[in-house]
Formats: sequence, structure tokens, C-alpha cells
Amino acid sequence: MNVHLRIGDNRTFSLKHAVLVYQDGNRAFATLHDVKCRPNESPYLCAGQSVTTRFLETLAKGLGASVEAEVLPEHVLARTPELIAWWSGSQLRLMFFGAGNAETKKLNGKMFPHPALVFMIRGRELFVRALAEGRRPTATTRLKNAPYWNTDAHGQVCLGSMRVPEEKSVGSLSGWENAYFASEFTHPSGAVRLTSHPGGFLGLWSSLAGRKQSFPVKFLADSRQTLQEFVQRRGEG
Repeated sequence: MNVHLRIGDNRTFSLKHAVLVYQDGNRAFATLHDVKCRPNESPYLCAGQSVTTRFLETLAKGLGASVEAEVLPEHVLARTPELIAWWSGSQLRLMFFGAGNAETKKLNGKMFPHPALVFMIRGRELFVRALAEGRRPTATTRLKNAPYWNTDAHGQVCLGSMRVPEEKSVGSLSGWENAYFASEFTHPSGAVRLTSHPGGFLGLWSSLAGRKQSFPVKFLADSRQTLQEFVQRRGEG
């Protein structure tokens, strides 16, 4: 019996190898086996051999997990095949809000001061945290919750109809950042404290509309997470 997998219209993949994983508690090892097929019979496994680093590299490349060599600019904080994290300094930005709330109609399309931010792309997901200081964070820097609707307690953004870049590379980071602020902030995402401002989310942004002052970082809520924990937790999840 021949075993084939067809993906798309012009590629046919044949079963050639199998990886068996053996585990005892937290310890594990793997063996690689050639797969042989006989006419009208089920495939069978040949004797195994230890999985090599070269094989894993080839497998990862075939699965699209390889990363092209890039010169990383100063604002990039972390880079793996699965994620890129970077930071952006405090600045004035436009904000847009959904039409479902009468109070946000008064704020829609105005300029606001914003805190320094940490962004992270993982797969096709976007995460955002805030910084209390406008400088490059270190691994132990404690992060703040991003004070924005559409962003949950983990910092994950509800992308909705947001037009994000197709690629995930250093060159696309500004596109992801711009897409976040070009979209409409429409709703709270779950039980998350977005700000310690006494007027809440709307009170905070109403007080900042059209102003050029620095963002009042005293109103940022603690995320209870360091930069190291932020990138590792999402990278492992």
C-alpha cells in the first residue's frame, strides 16, 4: 500500500520516515525509522536510529520554521522562529474608536499622548504591553497593561478586521504597529484592569484628547509580568 499526501495542486508528498518519541516522566528521546511499503500491504517501519540535529534542522526548515539572517535594529528585543518582540518610545498617536459608544464619538480621530510600548508577534497573533519608562527595557523590566480596548489580560490583541502585514519580519514591524493604531478600539477584552485612572478607560483618554503632554504613567496598571516572562510565556504557549 502506497501512502501519499497531496497539498495543493502540484505537490505530492510520500511517506518516507517516522519519528517515535519515548518518554519517562520529564525525560524523552526519539528514534528515526525509514518507512517501507509493499504492494497491497500496510507500510512497515525499519530499524530505528537516533534522531540527529541535522535531521531536526532539515525538518524545521521543511515545516517553515527557518529564519532568514537579519541584522536586528536596537528596538528589537527578542527573536525566535515563532516570535518577534520590539519596543516603541512614547509619542503622540491618532486613535480611532467604534461608533457604538456615545462618549467615544467625541474622542474618535483625535491625537493623544501614548506611553512607551512593547509589541510582540507570535505566529499571526499580536500582543502589547506598556512601559513605565521611555527607554529600552531589560529582561527584568516590569511591564504594565496596555491601556487600550481590544487587548486582554495577557496582552493579546483582538485583531478583528485589522489589516496586519502578511509577513513576520523585522522589516514589517512598523506595519504591525501602525495597523494596531489604525484600527478602531471598540470594546474591553475580558476582565483586565486597563488603567488605575479614577475615571477608568474613558476618563483617562478623555483627559488626554488633543494634548501634547507626556502620558501619565502613574495611571498604568501593573501586568505582574517582566519582559522575560512576557516573551517566554507566549513563546511556550
